[in-house]
Amino acid sequence: MSEESAAIQARLIRDLEPVVAVELERHLSVQKNWYPHEYVPWSEGRDYAGPLNGDAWEAKDSRLTPVAQDSLILNLLTEDNLPSYHTEIAISMGRDGAWGNWIERWTAEEARHAIVIRDYLMATRGVDPYVLEDLRMAHMSLGYQTPYENDMLHTIAYVSFQELATRISHRNTGKLSNDPIAEGMMQRVALDENLHMLFYRNTLSAALDMEPNAAMRAIADVVTNFDMPGANMPGFGRKAVQIALAGIYDLQQHLDDVVAPVLRAWNVFERTDLSGDGLKAREELSAFMDATYKTAATFNDKREVHFERQIARGIQPIRITN
Repeated sequence: MSEESAAIQARLIRDLEPVVAVELERHLSVQKNWYPHEYVPWSEGRDYAGPLNGDAWEAKDSRLTPVAQDSLILNLLTEDNLPSYHTEIAISMGRDGAWGNWIERWTAEEARHAIVIRDYLMATRGVDPYVLEDLRMAHMSLGYQTPYENDMLHTIAYVSFQELATRISHRNTGKLSNDPIAEGMMQRVALDENLHMLFYRNTLSAALDMEPNAAMRAIADVVTNFDMPGANMPGFGRKAVQIALAGIYDLQQHLDDVVAPVLRAWNVFERTDLSGDGLKAREELSAFMDATYKTAATFNDKREVHFERQIARGIQPIRITN
């Protein structure tokens, strides 16, 4: 990070603190506390094989669709890495004043997501517990490190999109789970993610007004290089393809339901306060969006051909239909 960028970051952290305080107060006024144990069907649970001499897990134990199993595992492992996310966010934003109060609150709320999803999967025998634990150990041993080290602007830009992406993934996973209990649970988790997105989106909106060029550069960098935080987990690629095929989360949704609405909220393409690198960043963003829409259309066409072939073979595709 250049000296100029570092100076901008330090100034923004100071000047945005009143905004963060207001946003935290707004968040607390609309956020409703909830309790993970209330969303888990504990009466369905029974001991597993091991020291308690229970029953070994079998694939037939799960009532979830295969793609819902993949998606829940991916979503849970992503949530599991919360200690790494907390560290990265705390380093980039600091833990003083309103910033620190928000980070601790956000961390506490996010922790509920891993608790409730894991408890649900264990109580209902939704996935192989040995596979899940081995994947958790492998993923958390890798940890997570943001590509935008010590950079508050890029970090807030990233989580503005990532929280909304997670909300959509959670919500659609519930829809395709074949289990109303899982759907209700994932709806509850998705509500949290949406409120977190609003906090970060509103904070970056204020940063755009204060430092439009630096903020636009952060937005363009994040959108053009976006990866979900779980992209380094074992088996992510295969699971991501199945999740995209099923319509839980695909490139078209990423553009239409995540990137475009957030950019509109920031008035990105109508702003008149940009100059220099800010204008260049917006041009890069626009070109990227145009190219990526074409890529999404190509994937959509190939997916339809894939489903037509499945149907011709007597296989009913598992997918979300609008």
